[in-house]
Amino acid sequence: MTPDRTPPRRAPAFDVDTLIDDPGTQVVVCCGAGGVGKTTTAAAIALRAAERGRRVVVLTIDPARRLAQSMGLRELDNVPRPVDGADAAAGGRLDAMMLDMKRTFDEVIEQHATPEKAEQIFANPFYQAMSSSFAGTQEYMAMEKLGQLRAQMDAAEGDSWDLIVVDTPPSRSALDFLDAPARLGSFLDGRLIRLLSAPAKAGGRAYLRVVSAAVGSATAVLTKLLGAQILRDVQAFVGALDTVFGGFRERASRTYELLQAPGTAFLVVAAPERDALREASYFVERLAAEKMPLAGLVLNRVHVSSAEELSASRALSAAEDLEESGGSDLVAALLRIHADLLLRRERELMLASRFTAAFPRVPVIEVTARAQDVHDLAGLRDVGGDLAKN
Repeated sequence: MTPDRTPPRRAPAFDVDTLIDDPGTQVVVCCGAGGVGKTTTAAAIALRAAERGRRVVVLTIDPARRLAQSMGLRELDNVPRPVDGADAAAGGRLDAMMLDMKRTFDEVIEQHATPEKAEQIFANPFYQAMSSSFAGTQEYMAMEKLGQLRAQMDAAEGDSWDLIVVDTPPSRSALDFLDAPARLGSFLDGRLIRLLSAPAKAGGRAYLRVVSAAVGSATAVLTKLLGAQILRDVQAFVGALDTVFGGFRERASRTYELLQAPGTAFLVVAAPERDALREASYFVERLAAEKMPLAGLVLNRVHVSSAEELSASRALSAAEDLEESGGSDLVAALLRIHADLLLRRERELMLASRFTAAFPRVPVIEVTARAQDVHDLAGLRDVGGDLAKN
């Protein structure tokens, strides 16, 4: 039986310049599985947009600090810092920042609670733990910071940013970023939180009656599992934060609506690998279900050859002939390397073709694999050039 030689199906192509040159594009969100190059992609897009005249702030959630290194900055923190190496000839500018999860949480408390209540919350051991390591806090605070940046952009005039580029958290699941507001809302509306906040609302000695009536023996179980002091810390935290809860929900809702707005564009970043493309497929489906605007897929670290006219089979055959005839071992080795590269390219094309068959309307941009990691502005410009190819 003759093997199927049907060429892999090609996706619609587009270049990132069409996206970033549109003044209507105000937020670009780079998302996808961990380890596929989201941070580098976000930085390259932000740099290219700034050097084409946009006023850009890029927000990374990457704790490895690769963005700071590639942009020539000693460090990044919760405050946007100018990237001096960006070419401002076209009138643009580039600021960069890295999410400080705890500092962002502190800012939320400072903004929406009285100074006295804020100090009470900051001193609470449960808050100190939750603001640093509570599951989902990083994803939610990324959403919170995005909302803050967009509010600053809308409120300021003239010299403000006109484009925000977001590198989403390195989560185990690509869906965590979108799920964070809903998870936080479920936590805040949960039965345990309502029961723990009831004593503060009921006042003073009503505490025992309220909790006993509501949870009965569950209180004793919680005390045994958590310890009396931890339970008291949680109750004190919930009571102090009660007046801020509504603000969390409202801002989460506004930011979620921002992600659905026409001025936002999602770029799903993936590597040409089975697991990464499977994760990308889940994300594309989720974005469609949530009616969020998908600009396309960035297929990162794609392998190419400058001599693709020499097929893998011909290269292997030539290598074997050289080896049998006692020819150059170096040339034979190079021919085998070339064959391996083409076979890898063929596998990558087939994986990409399966994605395209499932999502034929999703445009795809390919970024060529580099011999080494991108570590400076020149490398980011090089990646940006790939993103701009049709």
